[in-house]
Amino acid sequence: MANVYPFFSYVNNWKNIKLDYALFKSTSPVVEGYTNLFDAIVDTIISAMENLGYPNIPLIVTESGWPSGGNINVATIENARTYNNNLIRHVLSNAGTPKRPGRSIETYIFALFNEDKSSQDDTERHYGLFYPNKSPVYPVNFSP
Repeated sequence: MANVYPFFSYVNNWKNIKLDYALFKSTSPVVEGYTNLFDAIVDTIISAMENLGYPNIPLIVTESGWPSGGNINVATIENARTYNNNLIRHVLSNAGTPKRPGRSIETYIFALFNEDKSSQDDTERHYGLFYPNKSPVYPVNFSP
């Protein structure tokens, strides 16, 4: 199990990572066969497990998401909508990753609701697909 957040990788290395790569919007490989940062992170974790002697363990992504607000300029509703919808489309396609093509990646989106009473930083409170009043933050398509 792993939490996979291209958002943090992008924010901490924005000079070297293109936003389109983090949002699943690249149309051609950016790094040796990878068209998105999510797959690159997943395959890095799989490689580490293989190096530890566990080559056939399935990886479950227990958290992934993109904040729709907060104190970081790329934490926007548009980027959150793009990331989460593209993530859903990607994992439902069963395309897998370059390291494990054609294999499903069980993935869970963080989070269902924005956390308006969270004591976490401002960005952390804006990962939800819905506001606390149950209205959607942006449209989400759960179809492949």
